[in-house]
Amino acid sequence: MGNLEWQCNLLFPDPVYMPYFQPSPVEAYSGASQYDAMVSRGTAVGGIPDTYDPQKGLMPASYSSDQRPQFIRTGVSNPNPRIGGPGSPTIYGCPPNLGVLMQYPTSPAASPVYQGSPVHGRRNENMRLPFSPGRNAATSAGWPGQRGRGRVEDINADQHGSRFIQQKLETCSVEEKASVFEEVLPHASSLMTDVFGNYVIQKFFEHGNPEQRKQLADQLAGHVLPLSLQMYGCRVIQKALEVIDIDQKTDLVRELDGHVMQCVRDQNGNHVIQKCIECVPTGRIGFIISAFRGQVATLSTHPYGCRVIQRVLEHCTDEMQSQCIIDEILQSAFLLAQDQYGNYVTQHILERGKPHERSQIINKLAGQVVQMSQHKFASNVIEKCLEHGDAAEKELLIEEIVGQTEGNDNLLTMMKDQFANYVVQKILETCSDKQREILLDRIRVHLPALKKYTYGKHIVVRVEQLCDEETHHEI
Repeated sequence: MGNLEWQCNLLFPDPVYMPYFQPSPVEAYSGASQYDAMVSRGTAVGGIPDTYDPQKGLMPASYSSDQRPQFIRTGVSNPNPRIGGPGSPTIYGCPPNLGVLMQYPTSPAASPVYQGSPVHGRRNENMRLPFSPGRNAATSAGWPGQRGRGRVEDINADQHGSRFIQQKLETCSVEEKASVFEEVLPHASSLMTDVFGNYVIQKFFEHGNPEQRKQLADQLAGHVLPLSLQMYGCRVIQKALEVIDIDQKTDLVRELDGHVMQCVRDQNGNHVIQKCIECVPTGRIGFIISAFRGQVATLSTHPYGCRVIQRVLEHCTDEMQSQCIIDEILQSAFLLAQDQYGNYVTQHILERGKPHERSQIINKLAGQVVQMSQHKFASNVIEKCLEHGDAAEKELLIEEIVGQTEGNDNLLTMMKDQFANYVVQKILETCSDKQREILLDRIRVHLPALKKYTYGKHIVVRVEQLCDEETHHEI
């Protein structure tokens, strides 16, 4: 049997099984979109950090660098050539017969891959065939029988074929994997930028042997920049950077020299730059870090740039280069704290920075705590100051809030504010027992008035909880 015919037999079942197959939507390949939107204080502003606080509608400080497998949400059979097009054959256009990788159980209804409902969500009347393993699919009613189609490169670019190959590459034998790889390699370049085919290439990077990985990475050489800027190619580049050997990583990443800022500002390329920072030793990507010099504040206020800067803070091992980045952030900390993206970079320093770096930020914000607490983005930074500052720094911030100014009660103003009320709650969580006692005494005076305000009610609930806890503790 010829290799091409063997591959077709390898991948496609007898059509009598087809009524039981249910093609999953594209997002079944992955649970989340790559390009998250960031939200702060409950308003979508362009990119998403790690988790969500349902009480506040607030996202915490740092972006996750984990880029989950991504899919563009599209229909099963969209004719648009940009997402597969008419050139991407469906499973109907391929020859029949069970192949060596297709080990379905006796009952087609128990298929582990496509269990459930009929093809394309509705049953084709012509496909209602009784179970008959020996039936010749080419002569079965309703079966197209187009034996000329079914080449592996076409299969890889098809939703169901791609998904099936991905699953089988995890469990098939070395010989079977090598045979499929032989067919895939000549078409790797086109599959890398295909909506479905890119996942097959990623799967080979993940489950291939070192030589197969090397050969696939060789296909990337000379094309790293355009692939990094392409919706699906950028994912292949990221996967390659996770698994190939260090010398080949270095060679590929070097192709981005001179194009770093272009990639950082690109919705696809920024993920590649983040992966470079995570997976390649700092000593081999000095040109990337150097490209940020003098641009850190600007990048920190960019929806993609702020992610990249945080990856540098997490992974840069060159003390001198890292300090240059941090110094530029500290110089602009007051302005960054108020920016919809820059506030995440400022919070990152407060969470993970050195004590003297935290102190610099807190000292820059001191004197403006009440005003900053009422700011949509800066209020998040104030909370981080209270959470990570030392005892003396917390005392400084709390005194500024609790301290009575002539004709103005800062505490009452903050408790009624839509953002500052969360800062007051954070004070109650993080302050000393003595400070909490003083603060509760001050708050109790205002409880009747607070019950009339939407945001003041949050404080009332929190104070009642604390009082109940104290009572329970005394008992």
